[in-house]
Order: sequence, then C-alpha cells, then structure tokens
Amino acid sequence: MRYFIKIDNGQIIDHPIQEDNFVSAFPNIDIDNLPPNFAEFFKGTPYVNQPYRKFIRTDYVWSGNSVTEVHIDVEMTPEEKLAKQNQTHQFYNDSGTVGWIFNEELCSYEPPIPYYSWDNEQLPSDGKFSWVQVNNN
Repeated sequence: MRYFIKIDNGQIIDHPIQEDNFVSAFPNIDIDNLPPNFAEFFKGTPYVNQPYRKFIRTDYVWSGNSVTEVHIDVEMTPEEKLAKQNQTHQFYNDSGTVGWIFNEELCSYEPPIPYYSWDNEQLPSDGKFSWVQVNNN
C-alpha cells in the first residue's frame, strides 16, 4: 500500500493519505510523477513499547524526496526505572500472586510454572491454533 502526504513551501502538512483515497481525491495527479505540493510517504516500523523506554512522539521527516514516519523515545533515568519496578512490585504484591518471579529485563512477573502454552504443533479440525493446558505431572 502506498501513501502520500501534502507539502506546503517545503513543510509537511497534515497526515498521510492512502493510495486509494489519494487517487479518488486527486484523480488528475499522476502518483508516479507527483507535483511539488505532494510527496510519497513511507510508514516506519510500528512502535514497540519497551519496559524502560518512554515514547515521546511520532514525527514525519524528509528522507530524500519522500517523507518517512519516525518514532522518538528515550531511555528512562535510573530513578524512573526504579519507580517503575517499585510500581510493578506493588501491583503484584496487592494482587495476591504468590511464588511468581520478577523478570527485571521485562519489568514484569512470570508464573513459576506456566499453566498454558501455545499449541503450534497440531492444527485442530477447525483450523485454529489455541492455548492448551500444560500437564504439571
């Protein structure tokens, strides 16, 4: 899927427009030979939230003759990281989970024994994969 974005005096305006919508709205514009008031737009990699990073914003930036989506985040300070860990500890202490193990890398708790597992081996008759209970014996 291609996207396009409006340009005014070299400045990026508004949000990207999907190709189908662009062609419908501007039927006389050749998408392979855009006028100076439009540029092709490329979506960036979807943002993935990370435990110890703070999302700031998404920007649209020039990349040659096109515009690309860029996600901006920053590393948490040691104080922010500790506060997040303490908040996670408090949540799990309040929830009554016993025996769960804190995973510092993910800033979350994990059960000591997984109760369910994703069944990637056998395709059920309905064609859908599913969670299956793990035999704890």
